[in-house]
Amino acid sequence: MGRGYRGKFICPIIILLILFQLCCLSEGRAGSRAAEDSNGSWELLMNNSGISAMHMALMRTDKVIMFDRTNLGPSNISLPGGRCRADPKDIALKNDCWAHSIEYDIARNRVRPLMIQTDTWCSAGGLDKDGRLIQTGGYSDGERVVRVFDACDGCDWVEFPDSLAVRRWYSTDIVLPDGRIIVVGGRKQFNYEFIPKRSKSESTIEFPFLQRTSDPSENNLYPFLHLLPDGLLYIFANQWSVAFNYRNATVLREYPPMPGGFSRNYPATGSSVLLPLDGNRGFQEVTVLICGGAKSNAYLQAKNSEFLPAAATCGRMKLTDPNPTWTMEQMPFPRVMGDMVMLPTGEVLIINGAQNGTAGWFLARNPAFHPVLYRPDLDPSNRFVTLNPSKIPRVYHSSCHLIPDGRILVGGSNPNVLYTFVGVLFPTELSLEAFSPPYLAPHLSSLRPTVTLWEADEMMYGSIFLLEFYVEDNMPVNQDYISVSLMAPTFTTHSFSMNQRLLRLQIVEFVVLPLSYQISVLVPPSRNLAPPGYYLLFVLYHGVPSIGKWVQLQG
Repeated sequence: MGRGYRGKFICPIIILLILFQLCCLSEGRAGSRAAEDSNGSWELLMNNSGISAMHMALMRTDKVIMFDRTNLGPSNISLPGGRCRADPKDIALKNDCWAHSIEYDIARNRVRPLMIQTDTWCSAGGLDKDGRLIQTGGYSDGERVVRVFDACDGCDWVEFPDSLAVRRWYSTDIVLPDGRIIVVGGRKQFNYEFIPKRSKSESTIEFPFLQRTSDPSENNLYPFLHLLPDGLLYIFANQWSVAFNYRNATVLREYPPMPGGFSRNYPATGSSVLLPLDGNRGFQEVTVLICGGAKSNAYLQAKNSEFLPAAATCGRMKLTDPNPTWTMEQMPFPRVMGDMVMLPTGEVLIINGAQNGTAGWFLARNPAFHPVLYRPDLDPSNRFVTLNPSKIPRVYHSSCHLIPDGRILVGGSNPNVLYTFVGVLFPTELSLEAFSPPYLAPHLSSLRPTVTLWEADEMMYGSIFLLEFYVEDNMPVNQDYISVSLMAPTFTTHSFSMNQRLLRLQIVEFVVLPLSYQISVLVPPSRNLAPPGYYLLFVLYHGVPSIGKWVQLQG
């Protein structure tokens, strides 16, 4: 009886132990998946987009314009309608029936070929107040061309020859408070000019700082430009930087050179961002962050097949301090040609590039597959997080862009003189990927806000803007964990996102509604803070962003 009595309990106990182990195993796997998701995830969108995405710009239609250059020979997508272009300067084709630009439809995951007439190799651009992509310069027959792409269904490129006063190759563009675009520098161009011109006689304005920062490898092309809240430009080239009044061509402040002996601009290509401008602090605290780069002689050494280690440092400086100084921080590993992308959270994603060598044909080695997340508000010892790697090398002429759903679109890598797919160390890359940052991990989806109503499609400077949202999580939303980011769309090429800026808007009222929440935010009061144009508005809860909504900021 005793033996049978014990037997009645032994079987249930064994079953319970098995169920407990299975439960723990399941929880362990779920925990492992959650940990993996917390380091981001990759998705291959398409193997063949037709071109190598050397340049990218997001339009307010939620479509991304991409292009490479026109004299590479045949791409992998033909021009529509049997069209061709005569190009006597093409090194591979004199009669070119292939597209070198595409429009990528994010929602449909498909591309539409576009027609560019002149060479866009290593050009620049920005979006004007009407949401049009204004694109400047390039190589050969494109060096003095201005191109316009409008935000409409079925649009294509419109080109305006001889609209630039001088050749612009490796120059930088930024949108100004008055709506114009300033075009700065370029190969052997130590000057700047404006688009559009105010008169036919308007020409270039000399800028000796660019000549002073050039060295035997140049290393000051694609200078980093950022618009400051006082309307000045912060300009960084090679290792040096200034606050510049472009209206009267006056350097008002020279900042200390970045220590460490690395150059940071093309071809020793690093990247740069302004950290978020915070409305809760009156938008007056301005900090620049510059990461990666190479030794000043890295280009010449790579030409001799010696690929020097890239810079593993970031320099951070508060430009509004009375006596600004650089604080140097160490990345998890070195990187040259890395893109720095502002996320809606105010964090910075560092992605693409290589760990040795420099920018240029065949001049990089050891691809940097792992993105790195930089968390600027944390303790310096805890700011960098290494994220999950891609499997595709993204070296010279790769690019990326934040898109409205919070993912990062990644494409390009054309380290060869022509489209070359076999027999080389790094083949020309036509694929497109999307990287989902940690805030898009599935276990955080219930925290993601859904914006259901916003007051209007326009924001007026200094006004109050009202919007409503809800979250799937049924717990009461705590106002302390809500933030609103206003982000400018960028033009991205050669590891620099031109016109990139994020403004945190001050929340002035929070109202609990029966099924949602209503917040009122204070719109930036000045064009110096945010030039007129279209912006993406994100609502964040616990650091998880909504899908971005387009709004137009105007006076």
